[in-house]
Order: sequence, then structure tokens, then C-alpha cells
Amino acid sequence: MTGNKFLLDTNIVIEVFDGNTVIADKINQLSEFYISAVVLGELYIGINRVTNKAKHLKKLNEFLKLCVVINIDSATATYYGKIIADLYKKGKPLPVNDVWIAASVIQHKFTLVTRDNHFNEIAGLNIKSW
Repeated sequence: MTGNKFLLDTNIVIEVFDGNTVIADKINQLSEFYISAVVLGELYIGINRVTNKAKHLKKLNEFLKLCVVINIDSATATYYGKIIADLYKKGKPLPVNDVWIAASVIQHKFTLVTRDNHFNEIAGLNIKSW
């Protein structure tokens, strides 16, 4: 799983769901794109907090037909542990879910597409901001 492959952060997927055509157009140009199971979990949190769950669940299910969901495994946990330890040394803790997302990106040699600047604290993470 190497090369120019993109894993979308939760905030990017939400932008698409909110009608951001610039980001949607960039995603449509990709032959393949990914989300982490952690991103999927965060999207389900959002769906369970809104009143019109059926509408948002339908959007998510349509989106899932277009992407590949990357699961967490023992190799991901190894990267996660290293990232967390490095962040503690720097005194720069990040949200746990974001560290899991970053660990998946590094493990699979993806580029993370996000709008969160705190990912810049993680060494070896390839980031693109859309």
C-alpha cells in the first residue's frame, strides 16, 4: 500500500457532506481513497447526535461505497505507541483518535488529508491540507 494514496480525516469527509464542492472535486479526481475505521467511528458519533439520523446515515452509506476503510491492527498499535511517546516527550499531546488516524497513515505510507494543524506535531506524517 505505497504510493500517492490519500486517507481522509473526519473534517474532510464532513466538508463533503456539508456540500464543499472544491473538496468533493478533488476527491473525485482520485482513483482510490481511504478512511480509517476511527474516522468512520467519529462520523457515526456525529450521526448519533443529530435529529435526522436517517438522512445522514444514507449519506454516509453512499460515501462508504466509494472509499476503502482501513482497520486498526497490531502494526497500527506499534506506530500509535511510538507517536504517543514522542508527543509526550515534546509536551504536545493530541486527541487519541487523531493519533490512531496518524498511525494508520504512517503504517500504510498514505498522505493524510486534513484541516487540523495539530497533526504537524507528528514526525514522519505526510500531510496535505485541502
